[in-house]
Amino acid sequence: MSTRVEQRNQRRKEVVEAIVIRQEPVHLVARIFHIPQRTIFDWLSLYRSGGWDALKEKRRSGRPRKASADDMRWIYYVVTLGNPQQYQFDFCLWTLNTLRALIERELGIKLSKSSVSRLLGHLGLSPQRPIYKSYRQDPRKVEEYLSKTFPKAVQRAREVGADIYFLDESAVRSDAHRGTTWGEIGETPVVRNSGGRFGLNVVSAISTRGDMRFAIFEGGMDSARFIGFLKKLRKDAGKPILVVADNAKYHHSKATQRFINEQDGGIVLVFLPAYSPELNPDEQVWNHAKARLGKRSIFNKDDMRRHLTSILQSIQKTTSLIRSFFRMPDTYYIMNAMA
Repeated sequence: MSTRVEQRNQRRKEVVEAIVIRQEPVHLVARIFHIPQRTIFDWLSLYRSGGWDALKEKRRSGRPRKASADDMRWIYYVVTLGNPQQYQFDFCLWTLNTLRALIERELGIKLSKSSVSRLLGHLGLSPQRPIYKSYRQDPRKVEEYLSKTFPKAVQRAREVGADIYFLDESAVRSDAHRGTTWGEIGETPVVRNSGGRFGLNVVSAISTRGDMRFAIFEGGMDSARFIGFLKKLRKDAGKPILVVADNAKYHHSKATQRFINEQDGGIVLVFLPAYSPELNPDEQVWNHAKARLGKRSIFNKDDMRRHLTSILQSIQKTTSLIRSFFRMPDTYYIMNAMA
């Protein structure tokens, strides 16, 4: 086999590996390798029918392809650009059964659920928990925040040597069911509320360096508690801080504004657009904490406080995890602005 053929075979393998194994988006791989997307889908179809050998020139083997390159391209764009309701399905999420029915209806291809799952994997797609955005979110306010408000805040922080923190509060309740429970096969367990529920309130702040500060308290969050947390955050930082937060009432209260004005630039508040929690990386602290808490045995409020403290301390020590919260699709704007 000539060197050129080997190079072409290796290139095909690298392209398919980027999508199938590393799950990089097709459009990004096409741009990096300077290859038309149509060609990539053809290679993916070959790989799906016969594995790595099928990609080699003049050595294509394997069973006949059920899904052609055009079929795979159509499926990829259906999943990444559309939703089931556009195809007259009532459910708003793509499931294997929904896709299986759609592929048979639109392409005339009958696939098992496992085949559909493998096909999606070959396209670099995976099951993920969706992010729900509020219909009350104003796209213009979001764009203004992304293009003007936050970049200006970064510039201001640089001028005064301030650290930037993203802050968020959350409530943890004993009757919140985020984990799983054992039960009889075929029967969905029902967790009944005893009426004796209890909970704790928590606040945290994280930075792109992987720093994290948190506080756990009973009772509702108010201006006094918020100000107290800001004071401690400023003291721990040992320098000016710029804090990005949502639009909770106590963030805008007269007491809070009076406190901020007294800091002479030592503490600056910047506000996220309304109804835009996905823009705050600190939201992920609570997603992780509540998911872990749902797997712990909790019998009373003391148990909850002990477990929650342990979980938050664990997250606090895992700086790589905290930094990853800033590299999600909806939060990467932070890294771009601070680059």
